[in-house]
Amino acid sequence: MPIDPQTFRTIMGHYPTGVCVVTAVTPEGTAVGMTVGTFTSVSLDPPLIGFFPDRRSTSWPGIAAAGRFCVNVLADDQEHLGRQFASKGGDKFVGVAHRVSDSGLPLLDGAVAWIECSLYSVGDAGDHVLVLGEVETLSAEHTASPLVFHKGAFRQVAYPVPAVA
Repeated sequence: MPIDPQTFRTIMGHYPTGVCVVTAVTPEGTAVGMTVGTFTSVSLDPPLIGFFPDRRSTSWPGIAAAGRFCVNVLADDQEHLGRQFASKGGDKFVGVAHRVSDSGLPLLDGAVAWIECSLYSVGDAGDHVLVLGEVETLSAEHTASPLVFHKGAFRQVAYPVPAVA
């Protein structure tokens, strides 16, 4: 029996995912970025990560052409960045506080962590592509909770308050 795409999306929405912004600089020198909710650790040796951009993405071709990218793990107060980098067209960096890493990649201020990678491989994944990146350098600079996407909405992770002895 064929699977209805909307039902599939709804059911898969029950599984929370972290929200990241992948950034790069095109060979022409333009900063590009896109929001991804399909990011994962893949391998320890070599250190690989993966994400799945939509084939229709207008940002992915610039990131692919760069051959290097940075995964910025968003903090729970950065929903606005998740929305801004998920938008279509235009300069997504307008009004975004960021700096450039030692290797020339955009790092978003306030991100929980960042992971700089070189493009390892790109494979077919239906209406998406599977991107593997080989980790070159990484850092966790903030202790904030990560932003997650669950049941069709951005969410914050709530940790229980420890009991006072």
